[in-house]
Amino acid sequence: FITGCGISTQKEIRIGATSGPHAEIAEIVAKEANKQGLNVKVVEFSDYITPDLALSDGEVELAAYQHEPFLNNFNENKGTDLTSIGKTIIMPMGIYSNKIHNMIDISNGATVSIPNDPTNAGRALMLLEKAGLIKLKNGLEFKSTVKDIIDNPKVMSAGLNVEKQGIFFEDKNEPLAVVILATRKEDKDNPDYKKILDIYHSDVVKTFINEHFKGTITSAD
Repeated sequence: FITGCGISTQKEIRIGATSGPHAEIAEIVAKEANKQGLNVKVVEFSDYITPDLALSDGEVELAAYQHEPFLNNFNENKGTDLTSIGKTIIMPMGIYSNKIHNMIDISNGATVSIPNDPTNAGRALMLLEKAGLIKLKNGLEFKSTVKDIIDNPKVMSAGLNVEKQGIFFEDKNEPLAVVILATRKEDKDNPDYKKILDIYHSDVVKTFINEHFKGTITSAD
């Protein structure tokens, strides 16, 4: 705390999150954190690289939008030393359809849409491989691209319903499905940041997630 003229103000804790569900959940976390005496603000980003750059540069104190393999890849490519302080939510990628309700009913020539950012595109290809729809070159994991498909015999967006449209999902323990809360290595033991992590697992946040995302996202606690 910084005290002057009898007035106490707490340093602002900025959480970087990408637009959409990550930012929406972070806003609920920030609101609850503020009630508990912390000064928390959400900074919204429109891409997947800038939040970690901002975290590394000190423009935000926390980043809440990525899985650990993505963070590790960022550190490797940028020479940074960002670290996870814990799990926030489970966001498994799934295969969805309005017409098809079982994997065996996917016909030859079916079209599948996948994300266009490199990490999640590779993740989607891995999911399609696990579902038995394609086969990929060995050893690439989430770095795979469509050019790495070696066998293709047959062949998550807002508003999708898990119960009605979901037909195949990542396991909830899959590292790519677990979203983490990241900070700079020197701040990993900051008690206020740990408190924010705990708020991600609070009943208030769980209720918001359950009501707004209908099973496509769950708490990591």
